[in-house]
Amino acid sequence: MVERAAGDAAALRPDNVEAGAGMQPDGSYRLSDSQANEILQMRLQRLTGLEQEKIVAEYKEVIDKILDLVDILMRPERITSIIRDELSEVGSEYGDRVKDARRSEIELNTSELDTEDLITPQDMVVTLSHTGYIKSQPLSEYRAQRRGGRGKQATGMKEDDWIDQLFIANTHDMILCFSDRGRVYWIKVWEVPQGSRASRGRPIVNMFPLQENEKITVVLPVKDFDDSHYVFMGTSQGTVKKTALSDFSNPRKAGIIAVDLDAGDYLIGAAVTDGEHDVMLFSDAGKAVRFDENDVRSMGRNARGVRGMALEEGQSVIAMLVADSEKQSVLTATENGYGKRTPVSEYTRHGRGTKGMIAIQASERNGKMVAAILVEENDEIMLITNSGVLVRTRVSEIRQMGRATQGVTLIDVEDGDTLSGVQRIVETEAADAIVASAVAEQEQSQEQEQSQEQERDPEQDPGQDSSEP
Repeated sequence: MVERAAGDAAALRPDNVEAGAGMQPDGSYRLSDSQANEILQMRLQRLTGLEQEKIVAEYKEVIDKILDLVDILMRPERITSIIRDELSEVGSEYGDRVKDARRSEIELNTSELDTEDLITPQDMVVTLSHTGYIKSQPLSEYRAQRRGGRGKQATGMKEDDWIDQLFIANTHDMILCFSDRGRVYWIKVWEVPQGSRASRGRPIVNMFPLQENEKITVVLPVKDFDDSHYVFMGTSQGTVKKTALSDFSNPRKAGIIAVDLDAGDYLIGAAVTDGEHDVMLFSDAGKAVRFDENDVRSMGRNARGVRGMALEEGQSVIAMLVADSEKQSVLTATENGYGKRTPVSEYTRHGRGTKGMIAIQASERNGKMVAAILVEENDEIMLITNSGVLVRTRVSEIRQMGRATQGVTLIDVEDGDTLSGVQRIVETEAADAIVASAVAEQEQSQEQEQSQEQERDPEQDPGQDSSEP
């Protein structure tokens, strides 16, 4: 090929062009008949755009490039020289000045990289339904669904199911799940299956190695396991226990004992407190006791706890409440379908271990008390009977009355039927308020961070003039 290109004019002639055409020894270029015909068929606009000298120069450049590449292939010493030059350029551009130094740190132990390290920190909306279905959605999607209107409910539910709990948590936060057997299980927020608005989620019982007939009754989101917060727990036999939140910082797949229960006893409530709250216990006899959580000393996980409420034979505690504000109300309901709202402020503080004060009359008309929940004016509740009848009503439609009264009719129960429970529904306005509060906190935090950065370095603020010329 080199010999042909050295002096043979035919080697410089394009393919499919007859002899005599192409580049001439005197430097001119002769058109063949086919080339001339193609040019004659061009429009005048294209024909005037042809630059013969430019075309000839590009043609010579291609020929020179071919000759140079062939020369490289024929001479191994040129190949070696090119490789050496290219490696030197790479070394000078990306190499370190310090000998044997590396920009990339090589880890010999790959087990130090956990799956969580690959999860992007993100705020999620976690929902838990009444029948135990759990799922998560990004806060950004949940917020977009509600922009500019009332919005839709957070998840697709069957008629016999509704959202029982909704909270905002980061993907790296932990969720403590307490069972009625007094055990606690752990799950990261990023491990909660994500779902669309129309999906129900995944049964929470399938996410833990629960024992037979064991049920998850309380779900608590936790960000930091510090010593300044506690997990306060209550059982059906009136026992209460307070344990430092840091004692739950070591997750175990099989779960651990959170409170040691006696035979026949079970966990009815748990809450994260900061040592400055009051705790309220309600019994099925219509009694309630309110006491300062500091009346209960902090104790280890394996401890049994102390007496929180004194019960007579056959009685049991049905609810444990920790009120965030005196403006909230306690909704109490009895098995015969009667109930009422009573301000938290009417429940005066007493010492723990007493029989308590009247929360609602457990008369022959009312029957035993079956539920006590914290509500606000715009909440909605679901009334549930033992035969499976569900009645949904607004809290604002229930009268606010004193503690010693018998209440008003909440639901008409048929003969042989009783009210078995009352659940607060977290949907629409209530869910919007939770999300709106979380978004407001995010925006406020971002504004504070930007303000602090500007104070440290005013030049970072494009809207602020520099004092220097």
